[in-house]
Amino acid sequence: MYDVNQEQTSLSFFSQPIAERIWQTKYRYSTAGQVIDDTVQDTWERVARGLAEIEAPSDQSATSAAFLAAMRNFKVLPGGRILSGCGTKRNVTLSNTFVMRTIPDSVDGIMDTLKDAALTMQMGGGIGFDFSTIRPTGTHVRGLDCLAAGPLAAMDIFDTTCKMIVKGMGRGAMMATMRCDHPDIEAFIVAKSDRTRLRNFNLSVMVTDAFMDAVTEDDAWDLVWEGTVMRRLRARDLWNSIMKQTYATAEPGVLFIDRINAHNPLRYLETISATNSCAEQPLPPYGTCPLASVNLAQLVIAPFSPDARLDVGELRNLVRVAVRMLDNTLDVSRYALDAQWQQAQNQRRIGIGVTGVADAIAMLGARYGSAKAVFLLGSWMQTIQNAAYQASALLAKERGTFPHYDADAHLSGANIQNLDPEVQELVRKHGLRNGTLTTIAPTGTTSMFAGNVSSGVEPIFSTSFSRVVTNPDGTKSSERVMDFAAWQFSQMHGPDTPLPESFVTTADLTPQDHVAMQAAAQKWVDSGISKTVNCPEDIAFDDFKTIYRDAYNTGCKGCTTYRPNNVTGSILSL
Repeated sequence: MYDVNQEQTSLSFFSQPIAERIWQTKYRYSTAGQVIDDTVQDTWERVARGLAEIEAPSDQSATSAAFLAAMRNFKVLPGGRILSGCGTKRNVTLSNTFVMRTIPDSVDGIMDTLKDAALTMQMGGGIGFDFSTIRPTGTHVRGLDCLAAGPLAAMDIFDTTCKMIVKGMGRGAMMATMRCDHPDIEAFIVAKSDRTRLRNFNLSVMVTDAFMDAVTEDDAWDLVWEGTVMRRLRARDLWNSIMKQTYATAEPGVLFIDRINAHNPLRYLETISATNSCAEQPLPPYGTCPLASVNLAQLVIAPFSPDARLDVGELRNLVRVAVRMLDNTLDVSRYALDAQWQQAQNQRRIGIGVTGVADAIAMLGARYGSAKAVFLLGSWMQTIQNAAYQASALLAKERGTFPHYDADAHLSGANIQNLDPEVQELVRKHGLRNGTLTTIAPTGTTSMFAGNVSSGVEPIFSTSFSRVVTNPDGTKSSERVMDFAAWQFSQMHGPDTPLPESFVTTADLTPQDHVAMQAAAQKWVDSGISKTVNCPEDIAFDDFKTIYRDAYNTGCKGCTTYRPNNVTGSILSL
């Protein structure tokens, strides 16, 4: 394990060069050519002080110390926006995730939404849109006596704007969703067949329960606009169109939108129709949510031994601290739009998640995707969920509930009903400070910063691989990287000692292993999970289709797959 203390001033704590590189290019604070953060300790102290600013003056020192202790040794990893922006003079948001307004079906409305999106992206926010509200291509535009260009034409404009605003961020800065009954859904599905089009968007089809039933029963499916059936087709044909495109190009993903809404703790306040850019955070119009992850790889005691175990007590403590950190983030952060600030205050959504899951599982001698790994992940997420709700209830006692809190409606949700009885009682007594509490986000960059622990709930990609890194000037370079758990094992037993059998990588796993892990975590997560089901290139199409059905049947809120193809390429290579 790392041994970093407050007095350390060198960079020796970085186990691999890429970790130091990530810190220097992404999170180290420098301004006007002057370096402010000499060490990563300075970065943590800056963030801790910044997040503690809203505390009472007499409490700021102790709270800052608690935040610092949680971050030290890379145990709690605040989202990248927090690490890079908190405690600085930069005009940036500290929230990773946004969904924009419901897009009005008018030129003025579309362009006003585009302006809001540009301002949000300029401040560092990743954003999502529902394009289902824009009239289909070829329908009549009253007053102009012309035919509508349709939602994909609007998406092209948004894509160009994103490219201008966030040059160098890479693809996936935005999410576009569309309902499965929109008349332009077929064009939406194949929109990225052109490898030059919509490269700053991720695409997801919002699939309803009714549609899934129609696919099962081989029923007809209506494409509807403003209550009028525009076209009727076979549900299975539309489903196969989604599957074939995803099989070929890894997009679009699928969101099980009725489940997302039914299991939303704030379902009594809103109907969700979009997510942030990586799909882990379903949000209402103007919704936002800051993120942080607990690094499970740093909580394993006696790794690679018969006595290996996760320090569950420390896990609970870190979650409690992280809840306060993110609740403070909502007040410390800047926002591009007043509506975003208001929504953040009214609902106070936060997202506590995990990273280093696969590394922790390997350290405990389990195989990712096995029954033991599924049990371990489920138990860890149950612990996190209960600790987060306990912390939020105690924060509500101290600071008050979030303004839109409705006790009866909130307490009736499955999220509350699944909690331990003593935590339920605490919530009944004090309410909750935060509308949602748990999310599992992708942690690609922050996981590399932490010594290249396995990202989020993803498996170990490979024990050693090359990663393409975008440099500050926009150029790309390749870095050799070693998985954190494999590196730690080599430090303990020597580089020539064969790795234990628990070290399975993406190439060793079946799609069912991936789905089982996602489903195990989802039961204990308020929001969503960013997870990619990796598939072998030679997987049969009929077998590929079952992955999405399995994800639906096991309670997942969405599904995204990746099969090697010539369109998307990859930033990782063996």
